[in-house]
Amino acid sequence: MNGLRTPYYIVYEEKLRKNLAILDDIRTRGNVEIIMALKANALWKTFGIIAEKFPHSTASSVNEMRLSRDYLGGNVHTYCPVYTDSTFPLFMEGSSHITFNSVALYERFLPMLEKWNRENPDSKVSPGLRVNPHCSVIETDIYNPCVPGSRFGISPDRLTALPKGIEGLHFHALCESTSYDLEKVLDAFISQFGHLLPEVKWLNMGGGHLMTREGYDTDHLVSILNRLHAMYPDLKLIMEPGSAFTWQTGDLIVEVLDIVEDAGIRTAIIDASFACHMPDVLEMPYLPEIADAFPNKGRLDSDGYDYRLGGNSCLSGDFAGMWRFPKPLEPGDRLTLKDMNHYTTVKTNMFNGISHPDIYLQPVSANDPICLRHFTYEDYRNRMD
Repeated sequence: MNGLRTPYYIVYEEKLRKNLAILDDIRTRGNVEIIMALKANALWKTFGIIAEKFPHSTASSVNEMRLSRDYLGGNVHTYCPVYTDSTFPLFMEGSSHITFNSVALYERFLPMLEKWNRENPDSKVSPGLRVNPHCSVIETDIYNPCVPGSRFGISPDRLTALPKGIEGLHFHALCESTSYDLEKVLDAFISQFGHLLPEVKWLNMGGGHLMTREGYDTDHLVSILNRLHAMYPDLKLIMEPGSAFTWQTGDLIVEVLDIVEDAGIRTAIIDASFACHMPDVLEMPYLPEIADAFPNKGRLDSDGYDYRLGGNSCLSGDFAGMWRFPKPLEPGDRLTLKDMNHYTTVKTNMFNGISHPDIYLQPVSANDPICLRHFTYEDYRNRMD
C-alpha cells in the first residue's frame, strides 16, 4: 500500500467482520436487537458487509434515514431533538420507530402520526419517548447527554404517566462506555421510570456501548440483559451503538511534509488536517494512537524524539501532540494514525478548501485495497453551488 497517494483512510474488512461477530454473539445470548447508529458511520459502500447481519439502524436526520433505507435496507429507528412540519412526513414514510424528545413534541405531531398509521396499516410507526435518567458516567461534558441542563429527554418529574399511544421508552447516557456504566444508568432509569415499563412494548437503551473494545465484559452485559428480560419478559430490548461497529477498523495514512521548530517545540507538518480530517482530536480533545510512537506527556523513561504533529490548514490550532518517535522524523516519512473510521469520516469538512483524503477498503479476499472514493475540486465547489 506504499504506492497509494497520501493522505488516505483505509478500512479493513477483516477487522469489521470481527466486530460484527462480537455484536452477533451478544445479540444472540442477550436476546437484544442491535442497530447501527449512522451518526458514527455513514460509509455506505461498506454497508453491504454490515447488512449481512445488521440491516437495521438509527437515524437523526432525513439524510441518515434515506441512506440507511437505500443501503442497509432494514428498519430505521428515528430520534431527533425536534421535528418540523416538512420533515416529519418524511420520517413517517421511512421509519419503523420514531422517538420524541418531549411530550409536547409528541402531542404536536400525534394527529399526523395517527392518520399515517390508519392509512398505512402495513407500515405503522411505533412512537416512543426519550427520557433522561440524570445519571452521568461520562467525563467529557460535550458528549454527556445527562449533563445538568441537558436538552435531551424528559425528566422523571415531568412524566408521571405515559401519553396515550406511546409504545416505547428510550434513554441514551453513554459514550464509549462499559457494561458497568450501563448497569449504573439502568439502575437509575429503573428507579425513576421502571413503573412505566409494563405499559410499553420496547426499551431502547441508546448508544455508547463499546462492546467491541478489548477488555469489554460481554458476559457481564449479557447477564444485565437477561436479568432485564426476567424482570420484564414482554419487553423488547434495543441497543444502538455507533462506535462499536467500526471500532479499530480503519486508519488514516499521512506523510510528513516539513519539520519546523519554535520555542524548543518540533512540529512535523503532515499532509492532512486535524481540523478538517480528524476534528474529534481537537473537539474532545484526545491524542490518536500512532503506529511506532506513543503519546509523550513528560515521559523520560524512553529514548526517542518528540514531535508535535501540525495539520496543513491555516487554523492556528490545527495541531496535536506530543508523540515520541524512535528516530528523527524526516519529510517523506509516512505515519499511520490508528482507529480513524468511526466518528471521523462523518465529521470531516473542507475548511480552507482542503480536500478530503481518499477512502479505501482492504477486502479480505484481495491483496490490493479498493478505492471507495476519490475527492476532487468539484466536491468542494459543489458544496457552495
